[in-house]
Amino acid sequence: MSLELITIKMTLAVYSAATALSFVYLAYKDEKWNRWMLNLLGIGIALHLLSFAFRIHSFWQISENRYFLPINTFFGALSYLALAVCAIFFIIESRHRLGILGAFVLPWASLSLGVAVFVASPEISGLVPALQSYWINIHPMVLMSAYAAFGNAFGVGLALLVQEHQIKSRKPIALCYRLPSIEELDNLNYRIIAAAFPILTIGIIMGGVWAENAWGRFWGWDPKETWALITALVYAGYLHMRYLMGLRGKKAIYVSMVGFACVVFTFAGVNFLSELHGYLSKG
Repeated sequence: MSLELITIKMTLAVYSAATALSFVYLAYKDEKWNRWMLNLLGIGIALHLLSFAFRIHSFWQISENRYFLPINTFFGALSYLALAVCAIFFIIESRHRLGILGAFVLPWASLSLGVAVFVASPEISGLVPALQSYWINIHPMVLMSAYAAFGNAFGVGLALLVQEHQIKSRKPIALCYRLPSIEELDNLNYRIIAAAFPILTIGIIMGGVWAENAWGRFWGWDPKETWALITALVYAGYLHMRYLMGLRGKKAIYVSMVGFACVVFTFAGVNFLSELHGYLSKG
């Protein structure tokens, strides 16, 4: 077993433990569990970065041009997505100290990395000529980072829906008093999406520039390109309704969740339809 696989499996174990502690904190709200969750998450992120370092080294051994993208395969994409979700949550939690949200966000990172470890192939291959560009180290990572931020916003949105249901319930459970207020969750969801949307837009533009260099056209309506644009339009609609029309609460969250559904389809489903971007179909 390679050093990369050893460290990535260790990372999965640590992420899973952090996720479990987030549910313990959700149940008991004892700050020690939140501290342990954050500490484990930091260790997991460090291990994950180390696994990418091993992957870079392995790629350089087979690539004469030494271009490397840790997300140019199904395994690498899922792994990077898990890393980005955890890193963004770590930053948000360090600033806002809303540890109870870990139970709504971290399971997605553990699931993503679990699929990478147990389903996807970690095999590394060289890059086709069209992909041998410095853009391969920038464009996909920018988009995937935006997707990870939207994943965090989705978790916040789930927490808001749970909180609203509890408040309207005649017999709210203790969870109602542990979750942040609806207003706080709504504002956090908005701030995350507002920060991620420009990153998504930049990533799409980068893809167009790369496509112009590689294939001689800026936009070709490939399924991946089309659904990335649809995703951007949905989130643009959310920001318009939230900022200019004053849409708040559950209705705003539903719009943002439609956007995240588009993110999931753009990341996973479309790859089986796209010849140019179909790394998942080649797993």
